[in-house]
Amino acid sequence: MLRNKVLVILFLILGFKASSFADQDFIYNAQGRRNPFIPLVTSDGRLVKLDREEDKGSTDLLVDGIIYDKQGLSYAIVNAEVLGVGDFAGAYRILKIESDKVVFLKEDQIREVSITEEGT
Repeated sequence: MLRNKVLVILFLILGFKASSFADQDFIYNAQGRRNPFIPLVTSDGRLVKLDREEDKGSTDLLVDGIIYDKQGLSYAIVNAEVLGVGDFAGAYRILKIESDKVVFLKEDQIREVSITEEGT
């Protein structure tokens, strides 16, 4: 009988202790990295454009990946955004997506950008 009372008291103490931890708000400190609790894809399947400090103010085109289709339904991941032929990446319009590069047009100037090597 005494043992049961001790166990009940112990469970009550532990239950109150655990509930006090649950009441505290957790604040994630990203320390300059992406917050892992923010989804990367919207409900309609598009990639979320992340604000990166190093990308702000940059006019450079970074091709991170290509989904190539011979019938012309190709897509490229440019500056962390999924784009197709005719879409714009900043002031650049995508003219053509090939298996290893993307061809852009800006003010009558053509620019070809290859896939970014990992780690560069």
